[in-house]
Amino acid sequence: MTERRHPDWIKVRAAASPEYFRTKALLAELRLHTVCQEACCPNIGECFSHRTATFMLMGDVCTRNCPYCAVAHGKVRPLDPGEPRRIAEAVARLGLDHVVVTSVDRDDLRDGGASHFAATAAAIKQLRPAARVEVLVPDFKGSYPAVEAVVQAPVEIFNHNIETVPSLYRKARPGGSYQRSLDVLAHARDFGRASGRALLIKAGIMLGLGEERAEVESVLRDLRAVGCDILTLGQYLRPSRDHLPVERYVSPAEFAELRSGAMAMGFRHVESGPLVRSSYHAWEHVN
Repeated sequence: MTERRHPDWIKVRAAASPEYFRTKALLAELRLHTVCQEACCPNIGECFSHRTATFMLMGDVCTRNCPYCAVAHGKVRPLDPGEPRRIAEAVARLGLDHVVVTSVDRDDLRDGGASHFAATAAAIKQLRPAARVEVLVPDFKGSYPAVEAVVQAPVEIFNHNIETVPSLYRKARPGGSYQRSLDVLAHARDFGRASGRALLIKAGIMLGLGEERAEVESVLRDLRAVGCDILTLGQYLRPSRDHLPVERYVSPAEFAELRSGAMAMGFRHVESGPLVRSSYHAWEHVN
């Protein structure tokens, strides 16, 4: 199959500013992983230059092998108990007011790493109390106690990505379940409300894997039905020839149309564009 060429609107900022290298050096000094680096995010130059990053917990190896994802998979290491504190130190030294923390999938752990998310949020609040914490969590294999452990932590935004439409789950996300992901979001909303937490619910979808427009719109309705407040829509970009190919490049005009339609459904904020990722300009999603 001939590799599709990126259209003109897929343009990435070069990673060359002094702040980019300072951020990268700090992360290396503190021995931290970021999804920016491990998942080959196209926005790494822009975000590191703004002294921000999406921290990735529990190592750089995932227990799942989603064929769209650049994160390595295989044998994982034991959790690092010092990681939450080092992330908090990075947050303080970078002066972040909005922090996004995600992780690899850790299906080997009883709680999927939920307690590690909670410890990280607590450590961040201890060193930088005013920082807003957004967690981008895996599905925890549908464990409600794991979801509750994260919701009870000092976090403001609970994010879990749907990633794609139901018909493409077997192809793109074989270790996941569309309904299970919806249930995770719904339980986070319900448990947060029952606990008196003013928690925002967030989810993201990547486009260009072969989904139909009607399927995308159906997913948006499902997300609104489970109380999703914030939505991100971005273009899937193939990390390598070993990953799923891009079936279609969605135009900026279509992303704008999808944003308008989603806002009309009642989403509080929609970030929609070719280079949008879950944490792209995340600090603007709640303003």
